[in-house]
Amino acid sequence: MKRRHFIKTTGLITAALSAGEIYAMSSRKPRYNNKLPKWKGFNVLDFFSPDPAPSRNPSTEEHFKWMQDWGFDFIRVPMAYPYYLSFDRSRNILPDEVYKINPEAVDRIEALVAMAHQYKMHVSLNLHRAPGYCINAGFHEPYNLWKDDAAQEAFYFHWALWAKKYKDESPERISFDLLNEPSVREDMNDQHSKSGPVPGDIYRKVAEKAAAIIRRENPNHLVIADGNRGGNLVIPEITDLNIAQSCRGYYPHAISHYKAPWANKDIDHLPIPKWPGQVGDQFLSSAMLETYYQPWIELLKQGVGVHCGECGCWNKTPHNVFIAWFSDVLDILSANGIGFAVWNFIGDFGVLDSGRTDLAYEDWYGHKLDRKFLDLLRKH
Repeated sequence: MKRRHFIKTTGLITAALSAGEIYAMSSRKPRYNNKLPKWKGFNVLDFFSPDPAPSRNPSTEEHFKWMQDWGFDFIRVPMAYPYYLSFDRSRNILPDEVYKINPEAVDRIEALVAMAHQYKMHVSLNLHRAPGYCINAGFHEPYNLWKDDAAQEAFYFHWALWAKKYKDESPERISFDLLNEPSVREDMNDQHSKSGPVPGDIYRKVAEKAAAIIRRENPNHLVIADGNRGGNLVIPEITDLNIAQSCRGYYPHAISHYKAPWANKDIDHLPIPKWPGQVGDQFLSSAMLETYYQPWIELLKQGVGVHCGECGCWNKTPHNVFIAWFSDVLDILSANGIGFAVWNFIGDFGVLDSGRTDLAYEDWYGHKLDRKFLDLLRKH
């Protein structure tokens, strides 16, 4: 099938399928007025790795067309800053090398943003790895963002770069998500080391300066800060700074990260997930979700915009358990006018090619589509 005809045909098919669901979705009124739109969509991982080698699943025009036709309007772009640098990758990066921008890599990021905009997606640029911090190991950082002035200055430099690139874009089309899942970890190079929240005064200092740098290019730029302690905790120290906040849809990890190797030291001796039900020493139910999200709902009441920048479930959780749990998560978010972005579109958490072994996939132009998951997302 020729590409132009392919895009046109898929658009007609999905538009016809979605009419009733779109009406149902539009008729729901959230409990509270969220200053952020109820965007819903996906994280796209083209620039997630510090290694600029070709992405495993590069985003294409067809992918954005499918998203648009299915009713999605948002992508979050988690970037590892070394992806768009030029330096000797045979050794650890040096502090002065964090400023060596590779224009060709930046062009690739700009091309993806332009393609997403073509299909009416709001694009949220996020530093998943910033100078001096990442929640994931696998790349040596030359300093610590929470302790070192040099790391903070480099952090501001990178946000100045992206704010200037998009100085003429409106907040309806682009936002700047400062840092993925901040925390303080005992050993930055060990993803299993103990971690805790960033001290509030330090988080405020870094976020306030970064927002000021971004808004120096455009005072209307939309700035978002991920919740403290890995995205889980509201940040009360910044509620007066005109910065929106981003929560997570991974609670509890016994469901969302069952047997995920980066989140569990011993994946062979974990209790089997149930929802609702007794899992290990906890009874898991929607009541615990209500408690978990209550601080975020209170934040809405204070007039702070809230979005769920990441959510979803690793592919080892039984599919029926995943769907039951995630239905409850989305019910709470949607009832409060909070949008969401699944991690990811194509891959282990996604609606396409997730690698789950306990469901019947639908063929979708050479991809394996989890139709039940997709239908759940579209209803919210």
